[in-house]
Parts: sequence; structure tokens; C-alpha cells
Amino acid sequence: MDQAELTVAGLLARRSGDVHPGLRAGDDFWSWGEVVAESARRAAALKALKGDGPPHVGVLLDNVPELLFWLGGAALAGAAIVGINPTRRGTELAADVAHTNCQLIVTDANGAATLDGLELGVPADRILDIGSTAYKELIANHAGASVPDITDIDEATLLLLLFTSGTTGAPKAVRCTQGRLASIAERVEALYGVNRDDVCYAPMPLFHGNALMALWAPAVRTGAMVALTPKFSASGFLDDVRRYHATYFTYVGKALTYVLGTEPKPDDAHNTLQRGFGNEASDLDIERFQQRFGCKIIEGYGSSEGGAVIVRVPDMPAGSLGVGAPGVCVVNPDTMAECPPATFDDNGRLLNAEQATGEIVNTQGLERFEGYYRNDDAFAQRSRNGWYWSGDLAYRDDKGFFWFAGRSADWLRVDGENFAAAPVERIVSRFEGVAAVAVYAVPDALSGDQVMAAIELTASACFDGDAFGAFIATQPDLGTKWAPRFVRIVDHMPLTGSNKVVKTGVRAHAWVTDDAVFWRAGRGDTVYRKMTDADRAELHADFVDHGRVALVPNP
Repeated sequence: MDQAELTVAGLLARRSGDVHPGLRAGDDFWSWGEVVAESARRAAALKALKGDGPPHVGVLLDNVPELLFWLGGAALAGAAIVGINPTRRGTELAADVAHTNCQLIVTDANGAATLDGLELGVPADRILDIGSTAYKELIANHAGASVPDITDIDEATLLLLLFTSGTTGAPKAVRCTQGRLASIAERVEALYGVNRDDVCYAPMPLFHGNALMALWAPAVRTGAMVALTPKFSASGFLDDVRRYHATYFTYVGKALTYVLGTEPKPDDAHNTLQRGFGNEASDLDIERFQQRFGCKIIEGYGSSEGGAVIVRVPDMPAGSLGVGAPGVCVVNPDTMAECPPATFDDNGRLLNAEQATGEIVNTQGLERFEGYYRNDDAFAQRSRNGWYWSGDLAYRDDKGFFWFAGRSADWLRVDGENFAAAPVERIVSRFEGVAAVAVYAVPDALSGDQVMAAIELTASACFDGDAFGAFIATQPDLGTKWAPRFVRIVDHMPLTGSNKVVKTGVRAHAWVTDDAVFWRAGRGDTVYRKMTDADRAELHADFVDHGRVALVPNP
């Protein structure tokens, strides 16, 4: 391989002087040569401002050109970008910045206001507001900067610190080197056909690994154009696609669900999209999206850590993640033994959920996982026995196909039976009018758990408890203990900045909420009726009578 292809700095340097369109944001255009020139200016500014310690630059911005210029500048300067999550606030946000040893923070007026008053460990004059006069003067002072000497930058040079989504615990800063990101760019080019003629539309936040690894990096490698929108907008998605003539996009979490929730129009398929790549979309959403917008959706399993890979293959079963790379399997974390294959009845019902469900593990080693920044405990947890432990649950059939079963915290235990949440979510999502669903355990008054589902409906839908009860009763693949006892109707599903569902709050609140909650009052009931204040008082009394811990009221 050409030495220039081994690092992101090398890939960028090759684009110097390239007149091919490199970046578009709204009505503003830059050629790739201009993108590299802007990146070189930021590299020079970064070196001029460098203090003691690691050269880490925190970036708290929407998807705007400055973010990509600083990303390129850090690559050329041998520095690292810290993607600050804009949904974090207060002491948690301050802890993220301090933990990653940021020397500079690049933000805007809104971000500066969010950071104001926090103990960041970053001097005030090193918080750079891209709209300020001082910032514009800083960049102007380096107008003549050329691409720096990058001979000291190698594959092991740290480029990114990417915070995990935090859906099951405190976010961790994943290390990503220049070599790893350059190799990912090469794989994405080969697997998903990203090429120089593509327009790569980035609706997902660029502080997240999905957009950087599956869109920006392969665009740098191939010379494809990147098209930006400041924030994800379901209603603006198709307008952006048409405006930019986008051919490729990436997504994560519930993004497809929300785009599909917009009002359909007869000409939706009249667009330039050819393919999209992402993860965590349901099979039903993938099918609907492909039919409605006329493009191919490529769904994959992966994470910012990159320790385990599962790929889709032709003729795989509906609902499956695909097949694992060598060494990737499902392991019982207690026994360290591989779980037996999942077995199903003639209706597709999982018969041995407790035995077959385990954690997705790469037993051949840590592969591409480069660790967490300043978090040895988290690294030790992920690398037990020299294996990579994903923290995700799955089961696998006798042909080797994987099914996602949820996060490691998504176990439920009902009447002595253990099972995971994701298979129940897949079934509930079939109910007409459901835009998004989260299934989780809430306490039973006596012992163990009861099943609860939070449902966000499409704009035109209303929840009908009778219809839902009839639907649940006729799902042939629903396990005997899986039917939700409680259904909470939420206006908006709690999401991370990357559209992943956060269950922590809804799980803690259970039915103690002002949201409408429907329930089966008796364990054997099949009818879902709306919960009243008297019902809540009776349930609370049951908890008190049996000494169970009180639930957390929803503020």
C-alpha cells in the first residue's frame, strides 16, 4: 500500500490542489484543494496555540464546515479531535472535557453559553468562538499556511477521542488512531462502493463515529464530495438530498423511523439517492425506506470501539444481523462458554431465550479496539480473558446468523424466565402507528420484573388499547412471558445526540408519570385499559405492602 494511504494526514495531503468538489454546506462550496488549504490554516493555528500536554482539541459544533476544517487540521498537525456531545450538560459535560485533557475548545456562541461557568480546565482565551472577531483574526493570521510536513505522523498517531453514546452508563472516550481510521476508509470504499462521483450527505452528528468512519473518512480517501446539514431533520431530509444531489448517506439509531414518519408524497422516490449505510434500523423500516425513497439500505453491526464485526449476507433471515467475522460468537459471561444455538418453533418463536442469549464477543482478540482514554477499568471490562466483549446481547441460530437482543442492561426476568428486550421491541414495532418503541423491565410488586413498553406514535396515530391487546394476542413469535403489562405513550422517545434510545429515565419512572399509561390490570387480562390515579395508588400500595423500593416520579 502507498505510504500516503496509511494515515488520514496522508490521505488529506493527496487532496491538496484537487479541484474536484470537496464540501458543500448550504450554498457554500469548497473544492478538495480548498478544504485542505483551510485545514492547513487550522493546523498552523493549532501548533501556534499548543501548550503543555497532549494536543487535544475539543469541538462543540453542529455539522458546519469549521468542524471538518478542524478535523483536517488536527490530522495534518498530528493532534486529536475530541467530539464533545452537545446533548450533555453541566458537571457531566465539564467532566467529559476535563477527562480528555482538551487544550483548546472550538465552538460557537451557543456552545460557549453552554460551557460558561463550568470547570473545564481550559483557559477562557482558549475557548474559540468561530463567530467572534478574535477567531476570524486568528485564522486570517495563518492564511498563507501550506500543508505541513507530516513525516512524523504515523499509523499510531491518535486522531479521535469519540465518546460512546452513554445509553447504558457514563460515556467513555474511545481512542481512534490515524491508521485505524484510514483502514476503515479503505474498507468502506470496498464494501459500500463509495467513489469520487458520490455526494456523501451527512445528516448524522459528526461528533459520532458513524458519520466520521462511514462517510467523512471514505470521502477523503476517494475524493467524493461531503454535503452538510447542521442538525438531523426528518422533515428536511429529502429536501437536502435533492438540493445536494446526494447519492450516499449514513444513519444511526431511529433516524430512518423519523424520516418515514414524515408525510409521504407520490414523488418521494424521485431523488438521486443510491444507498445508505447505518445500524439499528428495523427490517420493517429498511423495507419501507427502500420502497418509498428508491435507494438501497445497507445495515451493519458495529460500534465506535470496532472490536466485533457482523455483516449482512444475501438470503439471510428477516430480522437477523448477519454472520460474524471469524472469532465473533455469543458467550455466556458467567460461564465463559459459547451459548447453544437458538431454537424456534414453526411460528418463529424463540424457545430457549435464556440459554441462547449471551454477549457478542470476539474470542480471537481485541482486533481493532484501541482502548479508552484514561479509563483502565472500562478497558479491562471490555478485554476480559484477552477477548473483546461488546456489551451487546444476541442469540445465534444453528446456521450462524446473529439476532440482536439488546444492551447488556436489557435483561428482564418474569416469573423466573430470563429474556432480552430487543426481540420484544421488534414485535411491538409491527403495531400500526408505532414510530419508535423501547421495552424494559419494571419491578413486580412481589419479585422479579414486569414488561413495560414506551411507545412513540406517528403524527397521525392514536393508541387503541383494545386493538393493541388483539395485536399482541395474535403474534405467533411472542414468547409466553414477553407481552408488555404496561404501555407508556410518550410524545418523544428520549434519545442521545445520535438518535439512540436512552431507557434509563423511562425505566426508573415506570408508570409514575403524567404520560398516558395503558395496562393489563390482571396478569391474565388481554385488554389494555388506561391507567387511572386510583390504579396507580393501588399499585403503590402493593409495593409498600411487599417492601419493594419505591419508583422515581417523572418530573
